[in-house]
Amino acid sequence: MLLTITDMKILITGASGLIGQALSKELIARGHTTVAAVRRSPRRNDEVQWDPQSGVMAREAFQGIDAVVHLAGAGIGDKRWTDSYKMEILESRTRGTRLLAETMASLEVKPSVFLSGSAIGIYGVRDDEELTEQSSIGSGFLADVCRDWEAATAPASQAGIRTVLLRTGIVLSPKGGALKKQLPLFKLGLGGKFGNGKQWQSWISITDEVNAIIHLLTSSVSGPVNLTAPQPVTNSDFTRTLASVVSRPAIVPIPSFGPKLLLGGELANALLFTGQRVVPSVLSSDGFQFAHPTLESALRALLNK
Repeated sequence: MLLTITDMKILITGASGLIGQALSKELIARGHTTVAAVRRSPRRNDEVQWDPQSGVMAREAFQGIDAVVHLAGAGIGDKRWTDSYKMEILESRTRGTRLLAETMASLEVKPSVFLSGSAIGIYGVRDDEELTEQSSIGSGFLADVCRDWEAATAPASQAGIRTVLLRTGIVLSPKGGALKKQLPLFKLGLGGKFGNGKQWQSWISITDEVNAIIHLLTSSVSGPVNLTAPQPVTNSDFTRTLASVVSRPAIVPIPSFGPKLLLGGELANALLFTGQRVVPSVLSSDGFQFAHPTLESALRALLNK
């Protein structure tokens, strides 16, 4: 049964993150009720407790819940990729996802839909190949994490809950993520492409990310969905467009040795010097209309230029 467009009660994990905050605000503005899953003791009526590390979540937390949006997980670029932090990245995703999926599967009255986070890193490094939801899973650390992350949703889909895998690209917002880190340098005229700039960047505005998630709450779609804008760009194009929007030059490329020294080679390569050319075939086929289909339109709207 599809959910109606109004009066949904939606449980959100990762509600305090960049996407979670924007999503919660928009859902409430549209007349829905949101409930945040938090690790500490709940302080408000719109919070429930869960402990993904210990595998504990009360079945009562799902009482009256129509849909679950799962966005929690350790930040990919928050720390250097030591062996211990790589394990934390993996387990913060698989344990929480499995806990939600298994708990929902055990309920007599189940939520109708489970939207679970994933990322376009699942495709690995594919150079200029155009990637859709039908493309094969790639190789490398991020691809392995995303594969296991998505697999952890299986108990929910096997129990008949419509399950959507949100393969999110680079989310553009001046409030967080990559764009927030880049803006100060670009406004000073110190921005530049990374390496040769030929690597693809599959991006999406925070506005379209939120609207796409809300669209999928009431869609009939299940399985993987690429949450990226329809026009991915190379890093050179991204650099040139951002510099133009903030009316500053971006002439000097950033050599690889600096970020690799700061972040470590594996992390720097994964986030800055390689990429994927991903297109949102499922969203487009399902009739989703992007507010910001081009990078320039997104940046001007986000930066009010």
